[in-house]
Amino acid sequence: MHAEVDGSTPARPVRPVCPIPTDLENAGVHMIGIGGAGMSGAAALLRNLGARVSGSDLTPFEGMGKMLHSGIHVSIGHAKTQVPTDARLVVISAAIPQANPELVEARERGIPIVKYAELLGGLMRIREGVAISGTHGKSTTSGMCVHLFQQGGLSPSFVIGASSAQLGGSSGAGSGSHLIVESCEFDRSFLKFRPKFAAILNIEPDHLDCYRDLDDIAEAFAAFAGNVAADGLLVCNADDPRTAAAALASRARVETFGFCESADWRACNLRCDRGRFSFDVRYRDRLAVSTSLAIPGRYNVSNALAAIALACEAGVRPEDVAGALPTFLGVDRRLTLRGAARGVTILDDYAHHPTEIRVTIEAARARYEPKRMWVVFQPHQHARTRHFMSQFAESFIGIEEIIVPDVYGAREQAQADADSPELVRRICGNGQRARYLSRLESVAPYLIERVGEGDVILIMGAGDVWKVADELVERFCGSDRVRCPAGPADVVPAGGRRTISVPAA
Repeated sequence: MHAEVDGSTPARPVRPVCPIPTDLENAGVHMIGIGGAGMSGAAALLRNLGARVSGSDLTPFEGMGKMLHSGIHVSIGHAKTQVPTDARLVVISAAIPQANPELVEARERGIPIVKYAELLGGLMRIREGVAISGTHGKSTTSGMCVHLFQQGGLSPSFVIGASSAQLGGSSGAGSGSHLIVESCEFDRSFLKFRPKFAAILNIEPDHLDCYRDLDDIAEAFAAFAGNVAADGLLVCNADDPRTAAAALASRARVETFGFCESADWRACNLRCDRGRFSFDVRYRDRLAVSTSLAIPGRYNVSNALAAIALACEAGVRPEDVAGALPTFLGVDRRLTLRGAARGVTILDDYAHHPTEIRVTIEAARARYEPKRMWVVFQPHQHARTRHFMSQFAESFIGIEEIIVPDVYGAREQAQADADSPELVRRICGNGQRARYLSRLESVAPYLIERVGEGDVILIMGAGDVWKVADELVERFCGSDRVRCPAGPADVVPAGGRRTISVPAA
């Protein structure tokens, strides 16, 4: 599929001079907000590429010890004296205010300043960029791509928004020519990238604190498509009309993936075993791959199609793809099995959008066949909660009880019309049981007194609700009521957090 043009090639936007050093060996880079998922991954990548990295954040963060051990200097709190005297570049996360003292100091000293997305865009000058975009599925698909490229012998560098013990973290510096990057549309940050290869997985309303509406979001994805190199490849979801419309803006070759007959890369002959799929992949008129997934959910078959298309384009052999996909264990907080004891299963997931909640619950049911399912859902941001209030309230059909703590209000102030008590009222209005427990510390004790054998507890949200899973694991392991069974683990380690050993499912 190609865009229809009038015979002339549209002018490429003029790119400003990039302040990121092409030679990072021993270059001083200071990162403000270094503890965020993307920033911490980029910090590790820069360190692996030879840069001298320092950074700061408001509070201690997960993975800080590993970062310090790697030689990255980290300060807690922000102060102008923390910007190294020999810093050649300052990188800021999207959440850093203009009045931040370190940012002010960098401006006064004339040190080049870039946002996180600009940093990754600059790194794509020295690597072939592989950019994974979409409202849902970016982290998992990016992780799949990394795994397929690694198993295919391509040794990519990567920065993704979720950790993976299997991949060695959320970032890595490989010896190959590719840089795989999870590409988020928030703040239009993905428009800083100029990838050689890219994917658009899906387009839905989200991040309406920085977009006007769905049309505005679709226009941003079209601009992203237009930034893919003319000699590259863009793959888009044939089952989502908005991605096909966005792809019309691409100058690159466009191929589609999906379940429909018209898709270039099509999944067929699907077989499901307790939520996990085996399937064939046809590329146009021929069989390309027969494979399976270790991670559950039909939506992950779609994600896998995008990863397969990109890996094959980059030079991974189809037989290597077929062998590697079944060994991919997923990324942290994507239906991660944290543990099980006395018949109670604890799952942890990043879902914070109605679509993600519905498909994750469906996959959890198919995989674990629970007697009852309990969901702890922490809404993420008041603006998102207000916009999706009705959809959230309808996303938990068939759940035993939904426990809703306070909204995790990153980047914004609390809003009374978009709070957790209102969401609980809406859920109960649909005839379901829901309970508002404002503090995360109250959730685990409440659940421990009520769950029983055969139950599944599913923790969901993009904030700090994972702490509930941590506490449940600790309490179940240390309690006389619930015994940790011995046996081989069927658990993807959750970013270094404690995980109960459970028998293979």
